[in-house]
Amino acid sequence: MIRRYRQTKIVATLGPASGDPVMMRKLFETGVDVFRLNFSHGSHEDHAKNVQTARDLEKEFGRPVCLLADMQGPKLRIGKFKNDSISLTEGMAFRFDLEDALGDETRVQLPHPEVLEAMEPGSEILLDDGKVRVEVTGKDAKGLDAKIISGSKLSNNKGFNIPGVILPIEALTEKDKIDLEAAIGMGVDWIAQSFVQRAEDVVQAQGLIKGRAALIAKIEKPSAVEFIDEIIEVVDGIMLARGDLGVEIPPEQVPAVQKRVVRRVRHAGKPVIVATQMLESMVDNARPTRAEASDVATAVYDGADAVMLSAETAVGQYPIEAVSIMNRICETTESDRNYRRIMNSDHPETENNASDAITVAATYIAKDIQAAVIVNYTTTGSTTLRTVRQRPNVPILCLTQEPRTARRLILSFGVRTVEVDNINRFRDAVKMAVRVAKDRGYAQAGDKIVLTAGVPFGVSGTTNILRIADIE
Repeated sequence: MIRRYRQTKIVATLGPASGDPVMMRKLFETGVDVFRLNFSHGSHEDHAKNVQTARDLEKEFGRPVCLLADMQGPKLRIGKFKNDSISLTEGMAFRFDLEDALGDETRVQLPHPEVLEAMEPGSEILLDDGKVRVEVTGKDAKGLDAKIISGSKLSNNKGFNIPGVILPIEALTEKDKIDLEAAIGMGVDWIAQSFVQRAEDVVQAQGLIKGRAALIAKIEKPSAVEFIDEIIEVVDGIMLARGDLGVEIPPEQVPAVQKRVVRRVRHAGKPVIVATQMLESMVDNARPTRAEASDVATAVYDGADAVMLSAETAVGQYPIEAVSIMNRICETTESDRNYRRIMNSDHPETENNASDAITVAATYIAKDIQAAVIVNYTTTGSTTLRTVRQRPNVPILCLTQEPRTARRLILSFGVRTVEVDNINRFRDAVKMAVRVAKDRGYAQAGDKIVLTAGVPFGVSGTTNILRIADIE
């Protein structure tokens, strides 16, 4: 039986280095809680095979496996050059236009008319992940005139970013809509939406998902940070995609944005993933840098629900080692006294209802009596998410009869889920909680557990009972 001793979850991206049953099994045993399917790469057939492998792992290990399908979103890229690339010098005049012709040292195609509409003289364009900076000097119906601010080379099809501008582009492309339906048909638990700029983008995606999966908004645009509260309100979770975000905002602002976003999402009672470039050097090296280890630990200290590996496990040479060291960093950080002090110093405000009051009380009681685990009975997961908000110092054992709920909650901080049969009497619920906690190794004879539930069972939002039970 697999036991996780950390509360922070690990998300690992599947790809050529990890997308086979043998490697997925090793990753899961090493510490992966959530597998990310990147729909920017791979075929639907490849993703479907990985989904089936995950479900086979569920049966083998007797515990739910969470799957996250990440949509590609719009990809803004320039056209191609006659010689595949050009050299640049500071102050050099350059033009972006709509003409479908190979570029040269004077111009290149920008095949996005909607971008031209949003730009004005003085606007900044960042190309090739910010390696090239360009300032717009003029604009007409056919293109943009600009000058090179920095950068020495520009090659074919490089991506571009426009900081500080809300682009009139839908966050979901036609490819995304096809991929979204395919992913839901495969049975994924979460959909991650790229290029979110405003809450309206999320509402559109929710309308297509229709409750068949939970939705994560990827925060990778400055406008998304600006409207973060509105986005949090209409989404099920947040992924802080710091790579793209760090291109469009000054690097020195990223740490503060991370802390602010993580705190707001946590207080809203929804899971938040810190992602991108966490152990980037491990794509080619068996050990991370000290700075990368500190970066992972910082996300844990900030209170993130999960930390994510991207290229490290998708195409890296050391996917197992990357998961292993991330697991150790999380465990070590959570065992630090400062970590618990930080978590205890920032409890969210109690909501004005009985369910939240009981959940908060359960957290404090568990601490006072040194309970081994907090057990929630839940149908939709709302009771467990309330508990997660408090960041208790013991595991949260979620018992539910809903497989979808069991899988989705795996992403959340500290949650262990177990599927159980329907229960109609509270006395039976107590007996089952004691048995599951003991059988799964979360408690042993002499321990106490704190149990919350709602009567009548199976009705969402009715948490109205708190019980302390002894393990015999």
